[in-house]
Amino acid sequence: MGTDSAYEVNIFDTRPDPSYGTGAIVNIAKVSPMPKAGEKWNTYEVTAKGPAMTVTLNGVRTVDGVQDTKFPSGRIALQYGAGVVKFRKVQVKPI
Repeated sequence: MGTDSAYEVNIFDTRPDPSYGTGAIVNIAKVSPMPKAGEKWNTYEVTAKGPAMTVTLNGVRTVDGVQDTKFPSGRIALQYGAGVVKFRKVQVKPI
């Protein structure tokens, strides 16, 4: 799975292209400046309501209502590319 088949909210501080860094939706919504979230617990709130998507990282809105219809439905997944990544208290709520 990747950005060719799903939306990806990034949690990777050392991504080679920092414009889609931590708190961004890769290839959809850039973030600037990129928040530094590595090596600590972080709270993400990701809302997808129809084509509108919002991302909040540690209480700071990084993506605000961006509209995209590329993937109208699909699965929710957690992934990582390298290093240590831990997830806890993951909740999915219908809107």
